[in-house]
Amino acid sequence: MKIGIIADDLTGANATGVALHKEGFSVATIIHTEQGTNIVDLDAICIDTDTRYADDQTVQDRITAAMSLCKHANAQIISKRIDSTFRGNIGLEVDTVLQLSGENSIAVVVCSFPDSGRISAGGYLLVDGLPLQQTDVANDPIKPLTESFLPALLEKQSTHNIGHISLHHVLAGYESLRSKYSELVANGYRVIVIDAVSNDHIELIADILVKEEQKTIIPVDPGPLTAAYAKAKLNQHMRPGKIIVTVGSLTNVTRRQLEYVAMRTKSSPVSVNANKLASFTSSWEDEVERATSMALKHIHQYDVLIITTRAQFEDIVDLEKIANEEKTTKDALAKRITDGLANITKRVIKESGYPVQGCFTSGGDVTASLCATTEASGIKLFDEVFPLVAYGELMDGILPHLPIVTKGGMIGNRRAIYDCVKFLRTKVQRPYVQETNSRWEK
Repeated sequence: MKIGIIADDLTGANATGVALHKEGFSVATIIHTEQGTNIVDLDAICIDTDTRYADDQTVQDRITAAMSLCKHANAQIISKRIDSTFRGNIGLEVDTVLQLSGENSIAVVVCSFPDSGRISAGGYLLVDGLPLQQTDVANDPIKPLTESFLPALLEKQSTHNIGHISLHHVLAGYESLRSKYSELVANGYRVIVIDAVSNDHIELIADILVKEEQKTIIPVDPGPLTAAYAKAKLNQHMRPGKIIVTVGSLTNVTRRQLEYVAMRTKSSPVSVNANKLASFTSSWEDEVERATSMALKHIHQYDVLIITTRAQFEDIVDLEKIANEEKTTKDALAKRITDGLANITKRVIKESGYPVQGCFTSGGDVTASLCATTEASGIKLFDEVFPLVAYGELMDGILPHLPIVTKGGMIGNRRAIYDCVKFLRTKVQRPYVQETNSRWEK
């Protein structure tokens, strides 16, 4: 799948390119639009038109040349990158892209960039909490912006009627947002502004846009919507390999993270009874067998398989009592729990028949047990997902090169595990995983 991003300046082109790179796409910024540019091996090209303060004819000429290059690159997605403070000839640029894309195209404008302090609510663009017109762009020497209401700003610049979907519909969830979007499309709007105050909102908007089958979507944004839409579109056309999330920690932080990743991936966790694993009796083997059987059923249904000692088995494990009964130590019983989770994970990878893109483990004990169970000599480290969260692959053993992300139980906000799953998706290409998985099955 090829992506073409038309940006009005070089730094903006680079910013969107980096966002796409983080989603696993190969990207380059193109400064000259001649068709001889080497773009064959790229997933995405970000074209700098340098039109932010250009006259109207120059804008149209350069956008036309950029669109021609996108066509030459066989781009299935065209995106219009805009400044996060709405500077430039946005209305004219959007109109030109729509004209060249055909009457069946729709521009969806999401000016929010939450990670950079840009959000839109009620149609108003806020920059670090301030309305746009109260920021430095109001003093721009060439084109000062004295209005913060995005639909009004676009109406002054565009020949199209501007539709608006308020934060009310975004907060109400998928069905409400989808219904409002469909209503505006049915009423003939070709430029639709949508509010968003978080990355979750932007991903929700992308999820709805990829279901659009009748219209060609043109994302108009500073980068986050384009990246989310391109990734969702790619996943729609290529079923990804499986990712296994194994969590033994029962901290409140981890509970919230598990609830979030289950909600976002529409997965139902496999609940393992820690009381039955905390034993050297046959209950350990019985529980591993039961949970593995359930996990093998779940992996057919879900792309993200969650294996955890929480959910319906909420009784606190009295390790001291069990240790006295079985004449062992609490430490030995705690290791039996993590060994059980590791064995379930290993068996699912080897027995499911699905390509596995990687594993996420929470807690050092669970990670150590997985290494021991798979006879890995260690973890070769490649990258940091975010502070105190590492990405690498297992070394040697029966699952060599298995990609893995490891995190402590107290680390991260509620998105942490979900972000780790997304990271694994971008770092591991499916053909490589299929090849690796076939080696595991030998």
